[in-house]
Amino acid sequence: MKKYYFLILSFILIVISIIIFPVIIDRIANSKIIENNRSSDSEPLSYITLNGEAKKVPSFLMTNQDQLMIGNEDFNDKVYVVEFFFTTCPSICPIMNRNMKRLESAFGEREDFGIASFTIDPEYDSPKVLKVYAELYGVFSKNWHFLTSDKKSVFELSNNGFNIFSSINPDVAGGFEHQGYFALVDKMGYIRSRLDSYGNPIVYYLGIDQENSEISEGTEMLLEDIPKLFKE
Repeated sequence: MKKYYFLILSFILIVISIIIFPVIIDRIANSKIIENNRSSDSEPLSYITLNGEAKKVPSFLMTNQDQLMIGNEDFNDKVYVVEFFFTTCPSICPIMNRNMKRLESAFGEREDFGIASFTIDPEYDSPKVLKVYAELYGVFSKNWHFLTSDKKSVFELSNNGFNIFSSINPDVAGGFEHQGYFALVDKMGYIRSRLDSYGNPIVYYLGIDQENSEISEGTEMLLEDIPKLFKE
Protein backbone atom coordinates (compact mmCIF):
# COMPACT_ATOMS: atom_id res chain seq x y z
CA MET A 1 0.00 0.00 0.00
CA LYS A 2 2.83 2.32 0.96
CA LYS A 3 4.50 1.51 -2.35
CA TYR A 4 1.42 2.59 -4.35
CA TYR A 5 1.05 5.71 -2.23
CA PHE A 6 4.66 6.66 -2.93
CA LEU A 7 4.21 6.10 -6.68
CA ILE A 8 1.05 8.25 -6.77
CA LEU A 9 2.77 11.01 -4.82
CA SER A 10 5.79 10.92 -7.13
CA PHE A 11 3.54 11.10 -10.20
CA ILE A 12 1.72 14.15 -8.78
CA LEU A 13 5.03 15.92 -8.05
CA ILE A 14 6.28 15.25 -11.59
CA VAL A 15 3.07 16.65 -13.11
CA ILE A 16 3.29 19.77 -10.93
CA SER A 17 6.93 20.27 -11.91
CA ILE A 18 6.09 19.99 -15.61
CA ILE A 19 3.37 22.63 -15.25
CA ILE A 20 5.03 25.07 -12.82
CA PHE A 21 8.72 24.99 -13.80
CA PRO A 22 8.30 26.50 -17.32
CA VAL A 23 6.16 29.29 -15.85
CA ILE A 24 8.92 30.16 -13.37
CA ILE A 25 11.57 30.16 -16.13
CA ASP A 26 9.36 32.34 -18.32
CA ARG A 27 8.82 34.85 -15.51
CA ILE A 28 12.56 35.04 -14.81
CA ALA A 29 13.30 35.61 -18.50
CA ASN A 30 10.63 38.29 -18.81
CA SER A 31 11.93 39.95 -15.67
CA LYS A 32 15.42 40.16 -17.21
CA ILE A 33 14.03 41.63 -20.40
CA ILE A 34 12.08 44.26 -18.48
CA GLU A 35 15.16 45.14 -16.40
CA ASN A 36 17.33 45.46 -19.53
CA ASN A 37 14.78 47.70 -21.22
CA ARG A 38 14.50 49.80 -18.11
CA SER A 39 18.26 50.38 -17.97
CA SER A 40 18.79 51.28 -21.64
CA ASP A 41 15.54 52.44 -23.20
CA SER A 42 13.45 54.12 -20.54
CA GLU A 43 16.02 56.23 -18.66
CA PRO A 44 15.97 59.89 -19.77
CA LEU A 45 19.19 61.54 -20.87
CA SER A 46 20.93 63.96 -18.55
CA TYR A 47 21.61 67.65 -19.16
CA ILE A 48 25.24 68.74 -18.90
CA THR A 49 25.38 71.50 -16.30
CA LEU A 50 27.98 74.22 -15.78
CA ASN A 51 27.73 76.54 -12.77
CA GLY A 52 24.29 75.13 -12.10
CA GLU A 53 22.93 75.82 -15.58
CA ALA A 54 22.23 73.40 -18.42
CA LYS A 55 24.91 73.86 -21.08
CA LYS A 56 23.81 74.94 -24.55
CA VAL A 57 25.84 74.94 -27.74
CA PRO A 58 27.33 78.45 -28.09
CA SER A 59 26.58 80.56 -31.13
CA PHE A 60 28.53 79.75 -34.27
CA LEU A 61 28.38 80.65 -37.95
CA MET A 62 30.64 78.79 -40.37
CA THR A 63 30.88 77.76 -44.02
CA ASN A 64 29.93 74.24 -45.05
CA GLN A 65 31.07 72.00 -47.91
CA ASP A 66 28.53 73.60 -50.26
CA GLN A 67 29.82 77.09 -49.38
CA LEU A 68 26.66 77.88 -47.42
CA MET A 69 26.74 79.74 -44.11
CA ILE A 70 25.52 77.40 -41.38
CA GLY A 71 24.79 78.36 -37.78
CA ASN A 72 22.83 77.28 -34.73
CA GLU A 73 19.47 78.12 -36.29
CA ASP A 74 20.08 75.52 -39.02
CA PHE A 75 19.99 72.88 -36.29
CA ASN A 76 16.88 74.19 -34.55
CA ASP A 77 14.38 71.39 -33.87
CA LYS A 78 17.01 68.80 -34.82
CA VAL A 79 18.81 66.23 -32.72
CA TYR A 80 22.41 66.39 -33.86
CA VAL A 81 25.87 64.99 -33.21
CA VAL A 82 29.04 67.11 -33.13
CA GLU A 83 32.66 66.15 -33.81
CA PHE A 84 35.99 67.95 -34.33
CA PHE A 85 38.25 66.46 -37.01
CA PHE A 86 40.44 67.32 -40.00
CA THR A 87 40.53 65.77 -43.45
CA THR A 88 44.24 64.83 -43.51
CA CYS A 89 44.09 63.18 -40.08
CA PRO A 90 46.06 59.91 -40.30
CA SER A 91 44.84 58.40 -37.04
CA ILE A 92 41.45 58.62 -35.35
CA CYS A 93 39.40 60.75 -37.78
CA PRO A 94 38.79 57.98 -40.34
CA ILE A 95 37.51 55.78 -37.51
CA MET A 96 35.32 58.56 -36.15
CA ASN A 97 33.74 59.26 -39.51
CA ARG A 98 33.23 55.59 -40.24
CA ASN A 99 31.25 55.46 -37.01
CA MET A 100 29.50 58.72 -37.84
CA LYS A 101 28.40 57.10 -41.10
CA ARG A 102 26.62 54.47 -39.02
CA LEU A 103 24.59 57.23 -37.41
CA GLU A 104 23.83 58.75 -40.80
CA SER A 105 22.76 55.35 -42.12
CA ALA A 106 20.38 54.95 -39.18
CA PHE A 107 18.91 58.46 -39.00
CA GLY A 108 20.16 60.49 -41.99
CA GLU A 109 16.87 60.48 -43.87
CA ARG A 110 15.06 62.16 -40.97
CA GLU A 111 14.42 65.89 -41.19
CA ASP A 112 14.98 66.22 -37.42
CA PHE A 113 18.49 64.74 -37.39
CA GLY A 114 21.80 66.36 -38.26
CA ILE A 115 25.58 66.12 -37.93
CA ALA A 116 28.08 68.96 -37.48
CA SER A 117 31.69 68.10 -38.33
CA PHE A 118 33.99 71.02 -37.49
CA THR A 119 37.48 70.98 -39.02
CA ILE A 120 40.36 72.02 -36.77
CA ASP A 121 42.56 72.63 -39.84
CA PRO A 122 40.67 75.45 -41.58
CA GLU A 123 43.73 76.68 -43.48
CA TYR A 124 43.77 73.49 -45.54
CA ASP A 125 40.17 72.31 -45.20
CA SER A 126 38.44 74.73 -47.56
CA PRO A 127 34.81 74.14 -48.58
CA LYS A 128 36.06 72.45 -51.77
CA VAL A 129 38.29 70.08 -49.77
CA LEU A 130 35.43 69.33 -47.40
CA LYS A 131 33.13 68.65 -50.37
CA VAL A 132 35.53 66.05 -51.75
CA TYR A 133 35.84 64.53 -48.27
CA ALA A 134 32.06 64.30 -47.89
CA GLU A 135 31.79 62.61 -51.28
CA LEU A 136 34.55 60.18 -50.31
CA TYR A 137 32.42 59.07 -47.36
CA GLY A 138 29.26 58.87 -49.43
CA VAL A 139 27.41 61.43 -47.35
CA PHE A 140 23.77 61.59 -48.42
CA SER A 141 22.10 63.58 -45.65
CA LYS A 142 21.52 67.25 -46.44
CA ASN A 143 21.84 67.87 -42.71
CA TRP A 144 25.42 66.58 -42.36
CA HIS A 145 27.49 69.77 -42.52
CA PHE A 146 31.29 69.79 -42.73
CA LEU A 147 32.16 73.22 -41.36
CA THR A 148 35.16 75.51 -41.60
CA SER A 149 36.03 78.97 -40.31
CA ASP A 150 39.07 80.81 -38.96
CA LYS A 151 41.33 79.06 -36.45
CA LYS A 152 40.35 81.26 -33.53
CA SER A 153 36.64 80.55 -33.94
CA VAL A 154 37.14 76.81 -34.38
CA PHE A 155 39.45 76.33 -31.40
CA GLU A 156 37.26 78.56 -29.23
CA LEU A 157 34.22 76.45 -30.10
CA SER A 158 36.08 73.20 -29.50
CA ASN A 159 38.00 73.96 -26.30
CA ASN A 160 35.64 76.38 -24.58
CA GLY A 161 32.29 75.88 -26.28
CA PHE A 162 32.24 72.09 -26.05
CA ASN A 163 35.27 71.47 -23.80
CA ILE A 164 36.52 68.94 -26.33
CA PHE A 165 40.29 69.42 -26.53
CA SER A 166 41.98 70.26 -29.83
CA SER A 167 45.24 72.04 -30.63
CA ILE A 168 48.06 72.48 -33.11
CA ASN A 169 50.97 70.16 -32.35
CA PRO A 170 53.73 69.75 -34.98
CA ASP A 171 55.15 66.82 -33.03
CA VAL A 172 52.19 64.48 -33.64
CA ALA A 173 51.09 62.79 -36.87
CA GLY A 174 49.09 65.22 -38.98
CA GLY A 175 50.16 68.28 -36.98
CA PHE A 176 47.04 68.43 -34.79
CA GLU A 177 45.87 66.61 -31.70
CA HIS A 178 42.28 66.28 -30.56
CA GLN A 179 39.93 64.08 -28.61
CA GLY A 180 37.82 61.54 -30.44
CA TYR A 181 34.54 62.46 -28.79
CA PHE A 182 31.04 62.93 -30.17
CA ALA A 183 28.70 65.41 -28.47
CA LEU A 184 24.94 64.82 -28.54
CA VAL A 185 22.69 67.89 -28.78
CA ASP A 186 18.93 67.98 -28.36
CA LYS A 187 16.36 69.92 -30.39
CA MET A 188 16.65 72.93 -28.08
CA GLY A 189 20.44 73.13 -28.41
CA TYR A 190 21.32 71.55 -25.04
CA ILE A 191 24.20 69.06 -24.75
CA ARG A 192 22.85 65.76 -23.41
CA SER A 193 24.19 62.35 -22.42
CA ARG A 194 23.32 59.18 -20.59
CA LEU A 195 24.47 58.44 -17.04
CA ASP A 196 27.29 56.10 -16.09
CA SER A 197 26.98 53.27 -13.57
CA TYR A 198 27.55 55.76 -10.74
CA GLY A 199 24.74 58.05 -11.85
CA ASN A 200 26.99 60.72 -13.35
CA PRO A 201 26.68 62.05 -16.94
CA ILE A 202 29.21 60.51 -19.31
CA VAL A 203 29.14 63.97 -21.02
CA TYR A 204 30.53 62.78 -24.37
CA TYR A 205 30.39 59.61 -26.43
CA LEU A 206 33.65 58.04 -27.58
CA GLY A 207 33.71 58.13 -31.38
CA ILE A 208 36.59 55.70 -31.82
CA ASP A 209 36.63 51.94 -31.41
CA GLN A 210 37.56 50.11 -28.23
CA GLU A 211 41.10 48.78 -27.98
CA ASN A 212 41.58 45.50 -29.87
CA SER A 213 38.03 45.78 -31.20
CA GLU A 214 36.22 47.11 -34.24
CA ILE A 215 33.23 48.13 -32.13
CA SER A 216 32.62 51.66 -30.84
CA GLU A 217 30.71 51.48 -27.58
CA GLY A 218 30.00 55.21 -27.87
CA THR A 219 28.36 54.72 -31.27
CA GLU A 220 26.28 51.85 -29.92
CA MET A 221 25.12 54.13 -27.10
CA LEU A 222 24.21 56.90 -29.55
CA LEU A 223 22.15 54.50 -31.64
CA GLU A 224 20.10 53.89 -28.49
CA ASP A 225 20.07 57.45 -27.12
CA ILE A 226 19.34 59.55 -30.23
CA PRO A 227 15.78 58.12 -30.57
CA LYS A 228 15.08 59.17 -26.97
CA LEU A 229 15.63 62.81 -27.95
CA PHE A 230 13.40 62.44 -31.03
CA LYS A 231 10.53 61.72 -28.65
CA GLU A 232 11.03 64.75 -26.43
